[in-house]
Amino acid sequence: MASRPEQLAPHHDRADTATLVEGARQGDRSCWDALVDQFSGLIWSVARGFGMSRADAAEVSQITWLRLAEHLSRIEQPDRLGAWLVTTARRECLRQRRLHGRMVLVEDLELERGRPAGTGADDDVLTNERDAALWRCLDALPERARTLLMMLLTDPPMSYTEIGAALDMPVGSIGPTRARILTMLRRDVEAAGITRRD
Repeated sequence: MASRPEQLAPHHDRADTATLVEGARQGDRSCWDALVDQFSGLIWSVARGFGMSRADAAEVSQITWLRLAEHLSRIEQPDRLGAWLVTTARRECLRQRRLHGRMVLVEDLELERGRPAGTGADDDVLTNERDAALWRCLDALPERARTLLMMLLTDPPMSYTEIGAALDMPVGSIGPTRARILTMLRRDVEAAGITRRD
């Protein structure tokens, strides 16, 4: 029989997450609620880290939980549920961005009146091209590297302990792995000819 969430410590470790997933699979609503409590902030942070509006971030969150409900019985590594949710939320953010790309441009035009002196439409085009190129470089990284970077960029930031538990990584390896990923990303960005614009 699965442990009840109220019997678990407030900070669940990987074994606890696996127990909660198993309980949710068996239809234990309290286990599902505990998973939602544990990972809702993470999903929200991923969506907001992608620059989603509050409404779009809420939609990404709902769809991510729906995907988990649909695939709960097929999750092969329940102790790595955090990484699965981050990947799923990230994919949904990318889908939302493709669907709403034109809406973002319209919103940017609405901000035209508040534009600082000396900036214009050409600057917007160059900035948008740079941003698109940066996202292509990020998307070219291995999935695990992208997931780690997204977790490190959440707001508020996730602790190394939370990231280690979600990705099944030793906490001590997160910093060096982050440095290697950023070096790789910097190299790809430079190869793509992307320069910083002040």
